[in-house]
Amino acid sequence: MRWAPKGYGGERRPPDQVKRDGWHEHGILVVSVHDQSLTWPERELIRQLGGKLYGKRSTNKEAYHG
Repeated sequence: MRWAPKGYGGERRPPDQVKRDGWHEHGILVVSVHDQSLTWPERELIRQLGGKLYGKRSTNKEAYHG
């Protein structure tokens, strides 16, 4: 029988579950500025908050837009 530490075996949680758990357990919000479930003002708010906290985004076309 093989034993692996927690998080090193079994099934991975879907990304949305990781985001949900991060919010509920740690108050961390992970949101894409391109999330189409948000309205334009909501996406703009996310863009502005990200810019304020972390600086302007690169205009590099190879940046992730998923």
